Amino acid sequence: MKTMFIAACMLLCHTALAQPTAATDLPTPSANQLRWHDMEMYAFLHYSLNTYTDQEWGYGNESPQLFNPSQLDCRQWARVCRQAGMSGIILTAKHHGGFCLWPSAYTDYSVRSAPWRGGRGDVVGELAEACRQEGLAFGVYVSPWDRHHPAYGRPEYITYFRNQLRELLTRYGDIFEVWFDGANGGNGWYGGADERRTIDATTYYAWPETYAMVRSLQPRCLIWNDGGDRGDLRWVGAEDGSAGTTNWCLLNATGPVPRQQLRCGLAGGNAWVPAEADTSIRPGWFYHAREDTLVKPLARLMDIYYKSVGRNAALLLNIPIAPNGRIHPADSLRATAFHDCIRRTFATNLADSAQLTREADTWTYTFRHPTPINRFLAGEDIRLGQRVSRFALHARVGDQWLPLTDALADTPATPDDTTPDGALTTIGHKRIVCFPTIAATALRFTILEATATPAMARIGLYLAPQP
Repeated sequence: MKTMFIAACMLLCHTALAQPTAATDLPTPSANQLRWHDMEMYAFLHYSLNTYTDQEWGYGNESPQLFNPSQLDCRQWARVCRQAGMSGIILTAKHHGGFCLWPSAYTDYSVRSAPWRGGRGDVVGELAEACRQEGLAFGVYVSPWDRHHPAYGRPEYITYFRNQLRELLTRYGDIFEVWFDGANGGNGWYGGADERRTIDATTYYAWPETYAMVRSLQPRCLIWNDGGDRGDLRWVGAEDGSAGTTNWCLLNATGPVPRQQLRCGLAGGNAWVPAEADTSIRPGWFYHAREDTLVKPLARLMDIYYKSVGRNAALLLNIPIAPNGRIHPADSLRATAFHDCIRRTFATNLADSAQLTREADTWTYTFRHPTPINRFLAGEDIRLGQRVSRFALHARVGDQWLPLTDALADTPATPDDTTPDGALTTIGHKRIVCFPTIAATALRFTILEATATPAMARIGLYLAPQP
């Protein structure tokens, strides 16, 4: 349906800007997904034997004796992540090489066989406790592919995989997300076979049964899967931390998902499967000393924030652990500065000082004096679904109403990112529109098209400082 709806920019986050129509058949998020949307930004921590072999993917034959960090401090990891504004941490409990950061009862290829802590250490356990102490949610990455295990590719490996997953889901308290990587099959050590093994990722893991186990053991846990089966969250289709300018939280519950659908979602989809945008603070995912000077600059991190959280996605930002078992200062200082820049940008909602007037179907917010602004923020009440498909912004500068467009819009734009009249598209949980600083005397926000009566939860106008 098409509707005209002009929203007030000064209303508080918990005030709806319009009452929704009667219940519709729109997909809506689960209670677990609603909590996840509010998290917005959390950390990925990559750490394994790869840290000590200076590689991204382990082959599966690396010696556990390499794992002997001199200063491992999970509390430092959690403290840095909290100071960086992260709401949680996902740890690579087992990467493709098969080495386990917890003392699994089902393999010797773990910290149990490492000299660290005399073979009695448990990185997963220490980090889970550190997250509790720092008030962070805790999640685990578990690679379905295991280049070390001799049975990988055969049915008995699935029992092993589920046994290890059960350990992780029952030993360490609440798990907010379990992350199953989509890299599956290829060359590996496989217990000395040293060969290439291929699997059918759509059937080999029997994901429905694994999902049922996860949900039984951790009812509040969300499932991320890049292997083709629908979890609770979807990959955004790239590892640059960027969602589509148009981003629906919807997909169809069954059927193939083209890459562009991962990026933009599917208007009219029948299942709520929002996007998680992952990227690393460095070029690589694991620590490499040669990248100490290549940590992403603050301006790039802010660009990532606007293109992920500001486009109705969550940001999963990787921070690697260094060989000494700590987060490197180059990463911790940059991540903390990133959070400080976000905080300063959105500290003052300038719409609160505007005066509301109404002319016909237009709600206008007028400032007493020309007011510099360069950011517009909006969020729908997604408990009722994602409804807005097109909206427009206009600012009065002098005696003219000027249209505002998104300065960070994709170039070239995809068909899903544009409309014939140049209007802006989806909002969802949060949409941030960036534009050059203007001194406006008023701002007008117009919803041009929606799938049901719009219901807004937050509106804001801000002046972002230069990073």
